[in-house]
Amino acid sequence: MARLIAERSDIVPKLAEIFRENGFEGASLALIGQKTGLGKGSLYHFFPGGKEEMAAAVLADIDDWFESNVYRPLREADDAGLAISGMCRSVVDYFRSGRRICLVGAFALDNVRDRFAAKIRAYFAAWTEALAGALERAGSDSTEAQQRAEEAVADIQGALVLSRALNDTAVFERGMARIEERLLAA
Repeated sequence: MARLIAERSDIVPKLAEIFRENGFEGASLALIGQKTGLGKGSLYHFFPGGKEEMAAAVLADIDDWFESNVYRPLREADDAGLAISGMCRSVVDYFRSGRRICLVGAFALDNVRDRFAAKIRAYFAAWTEALAGALERAGSDSTEAQQRAEEAVADIQGALVLSRALNDTAVFERGMARIEERLLAA
Protein backbone atom coordinates (compact mmCIF):
# COMPACT_ATOMS: atom_id res chain seq x y z
CA MET A 1 0.00 0.00 0.00
CA ALA A 2 1.34 3.44 -0.93
CA ARG A 3 2.20 5.75 1.92
CA LEU A 4 -0.07 8.76 2.20
CA ILE A 5 1.42 12.21 2.33
CA ALA A 6 0.22 13.48 5.68
CA GLU A 7 2.81 16.14 6.43
CA ARG A 8 4.79 18.71 4.52
CA SER A 9 8.02 16.85 5.32
CA ASP A 10 6.68 13.78 3.49
CA ILE A 11 6.66 15.60 0.16
CA VAL A 12 10.03 17.40 0.37
CA PRO A 13 12.18 14.42 -0.76
CA LYS A 14 9.85 13.88 -3.73
CA LEU A 15 10.08 17.55 -4.62
CA ALA A 16 13.87 17.39 -4.48
CA GLU A 17 13.94 14.62 -7.06
CA ILE A 18 11.42 16.45 -9.26
CA PHE A 19 13.59 19.59 -9.21
CA ARG A 20 16.72 17.50 -9.85
CA GLU A 21 15.14 15.82 -12.87
CA ASN A 22 13.40 18.86 -14.35
CA GLY A 23 15.03 21.98 -12.94
CA PHE A 24 13.08 24.73 -11.25
CA GLU A 25 11.44 26.10 -14.38
CA GLY A 26 10.71 22.66 -15.83
CA ALA A 27 8.96 21.51 -12.67
CA SER A 28 5.48 22.84 -13.41
CA LEU A 29 2.75 22.51 -10.80
CA ALA A 30 1.03 20.03 -13.12
CA LEU A 31 4.17 17.88 -13.22
CA ILE A 32 4.68 18.19 -9.46
CA GLY A 33 1.08 17.15 -8.90
CA GLN A 34 1.45 14.19 -11.26
CA LYS A 35 4.70 13.00 -9.67
CA THR A 36 3.50 13.45 -6.08
CA GLY A 37 -0.10 12.38 -6.58
CA LEU A 38 -1.30 15.63 -5.02
CA GLY A 39 -3.69 18.13 -6.51
CA LYS A 40 -2.96 21.85 -6.66
CA GLY A 41 -5.11 22.44 -3.57
CA SER A 42 -3.06 20.00 -1.52
CA LEU A 43 0.19 21.41 -2.85
CA TYR A 44 -0.87 24.93 -1.87
CA HIS A 45 -2.04 23.63 1.51
CA PHE A 46 1.49 22.40 2.23
CA PHE A 47 3.23 25.24 0.37
CA PRO A 48 1.10 28.41 0.27
CA GLY A 49 4.02 30.23 -1.37
CA GLY A 50 3.87 27.88 -4.35
CA LYS A 51 6.82 26.45 -6.20
CA GLU A 52 9.29 28.96 -4.74
CA GLU A 53 8.37 27.83 -1.21
CA MET A 54 8.72 24.21 -2.34
CA ALA A 55 12.24 24.87 -3.63
CA ALA A 56 13.14 26.74 -0.43
CA ALA A 57 11.94 23.76 1.63
CA VAL A 58 14.03 21.41 -0.50
CA LEU A 59 17.12 23.61 -0.07
CA ALA A 60 16.52 23.72 3.70
CA ASP A 61 16.24 19.92 3.76
CA ILE A 62 19.51 19.59 1.84
CA ASP A 63 21.15 22.02 4.23
CA ASP A 64 19.91 20.02 7.24
CA TRP A 65 21.32 16.80 5.75
CA PHE A 66 24.70 18.36 5.04
CA GLU A 67 24.80 19.99 8.47
CA SER A 68 24.25 16.61 10.17
CA ASN A 69 26.33 14.43 7.88
CA VAL A 70 29.11 16.68 6.57
CA TYR A 71 29.55 20.08 8.25
CA ARG A 72 29.08 19.13 11.92
CA PRO A 73 31.34 16.04 11.75
CA LEU A 74 34.02 18.13 10.02
CA ARG A 75 33.75 20.82 12.70
CA GLU A 76 33.46 18.60 15.76
CA ALA A 77 35.38 15.37 15.16
CA ASP A 78 38.50 14.91 17.29
CA ASP A 79 40.25 13.13 14.42
CA ALA A 80 40.18 15.50 11.44
CA GLY A 81 41.44 12.80 9.06
CA LEU A 82 38.58 10.50 9.96
CA ALA A 83 36.14 13.38 9.56
CA ILE A 84 37.50 14.16 6.08
CA SER A 85 37.26 10.50 5.05
CA GLY A 86 33.74 10.43 6.50
CA MET A 87 32.83 13.51 4.47
CA CYS A 88 34.01 11.81 1.30
CA ARG A 89 31.97 8.67 2.04
CA SER A 90 28.89 10.73 2.88
CA VAL A 91 29.23 12.75 -0.32
CA VAL A 92 29.54 9.60 -2.44
CA ASP A 93 26.46 8.16 -0.73
CA TYR A 94 24.43 11.37 -0.96
CA PHE A 95 25.13 11.91 -4.63
CA ARG A 96 24.65 8.18 -5.25
CA SER A 97 28.09 7.81 -6.78
CA GLY A 98 27.39 10.64 -9.20
CA ARG A 99 23.95 9.50 -10.32
CA ARG A 100 22.28 12.37 -8.43
CA ILE A 101 23.01 15.97 -9.33
CA CYS A 102 23.83 18.65 -6.80
CA LEU A 103 20.59 20.60 -6.76
CA VAL A 104 22.20 23.55 -4.98
CA GLY A 105 24.87 23.65 -7.67
CA ALA A 106 22.25 23.36 -10.40
CA PHE A 107 20.29 26.25 -8.88
CA ALA A 108 23.53 28.27 -8.70
CA LEU A 109 23.94 27.85 -12.46
CA ASP A 110 20.28 28.33 -13.35
CA ASN A 111 18.34 31.53 -13.86
CA VAL A 112 16.79 31.02 -10.39
CA ARG A 113 20.14 31.71 -8.73
CA ASP A 114 19.18 35.17 -7.57
CA ARG A 115 15.97 33.91 -5.90
CA PHE A 116 17.97 31.52 -3.72
CA ALA A 117 21.31 33.34 -3.61
CA ALA A 118 21.56 33.42 0.19
CA LYS A 119 20.82 29.69 0.54
CA ILE A 120 23.23 28.77 -2.26
CA ARG A 121 25.99 30.95 -0.83
CA ALA A 122 25.42 29.57 2.69
CA TYR A 123 25.63 25.94 1.47
CA PHE A 124 28.97 26.36 -0.25
CA ALA A 125 30.38 28.67 2.45
CA ALA A 126 29.44 26.26 5.24
CA TRP A 127 31.02 23.35 3.38
CA THR A 128 34.30 25.10 2.64
CA GLU A 129 34.51 26.60 6.15
CA ALA A 130 33.88 23.25 7.86
CA LEU A 131 36.38 21.48 5.62
CA ALA A 132 38.97 24.25 6.08
CA GLY A 133 38.59 23.93 9.85
CA ALA A 134 39.23 20.19 9.69
CA LEU A 135 42.25 20.77 7.45
CA GLU A 136 43.62 23.30 9.95
CA ARG A 137 43.21 20.78 12.78
CA ALA A 138 45.05 18.28 10.58
CA GLY A 139 48.02 20.65 10.31
CA SER A 140 47.45 23.07 7.42
CA ASP A 141 47.81 26.78 8.04
CA SER A 142 44.59 28.76 7.64
CA THR A 143 45.32 30.14 4.17
CA GLU A 144 46.33 26.75 2.78
CA ALA A 145 43.36 25.08 4.48
CA GLN A 146 40.91 27.55 2.91
CA GLN A 147 42.46 27.10 -0.55
CA ARG A 148 42.43 23.31 -0.28
CA ALA A 149 38.83 23.32 0.95
CA GLU A 150 37.67 25.53 -1.93
CA GLU A 151 39.55 23.34 -4.40
CA ALA A 152 38.02 20.15 -2.97
CA VAL A 153 34.44 21.45 -3.09
CA ALA A 154 35.00 22.72 -6.65
CA ASP A 155 36.50 19.36 -7.63
CA ILE A 156 33.51 17.51 -6.15
CA GLN A 157 31.14 19.66 -8.18
CA GLY A 158 33.22 19.12 -11.30
CA ALA A 159 33.35 15.37 -10.76
CA LEU A 160 29.56 15.35 -10.46
CA VAL A 161 29.13 17.24 -13.72
CA LEU A 162 31.62 15.07 -15.61
CA SER A 163 30.16 11.85 -14.23
CA ARG A 164 26.67 12.90 -15.28
CA ALA A 165 27.84 14.13 -18.69
CA LEU A 166 29.62 10.85 -19.41
CA ASN A 167 26.92 8.76 -17.70
CA ASP A 168 29.70 6.98 -15.83
CA THR A 169 29.54 6.76 -12.03
CA ALA A 170 33.12 5.49 -11.94
CA VAL A 171 34.28 8.99 -12.93
CA PHE A 172 32.75 10.41 -9.74
CA GLU A 173 34.04 7.59 -7.57
CA ARG A 174 37.59 7.98 -8.95
CA GLY A 175 37.37 11.74 -8.52
CA MET A 176 36.26 11.37 -4.90
CA ALA A 177 39.09 8.92 -4.20
CA ARG A 178 41.61 11.44 -5.58
CA ILE A 179 40.02 14.29 -3.63
CA GLU A 180 40.18 12.30 -0.39
CA GLU A 181 43.79 11.31 -1.06
CA ARG A 182 44.82 14.94 -1.66
CA LEU A 183 42.95 16.18 1.42
CA LEU A 184 44.58 13.58 3.66
CA ALA A 185 48.09 14.14 2.26
CA ALA A 186 48.83 17.26 4.27
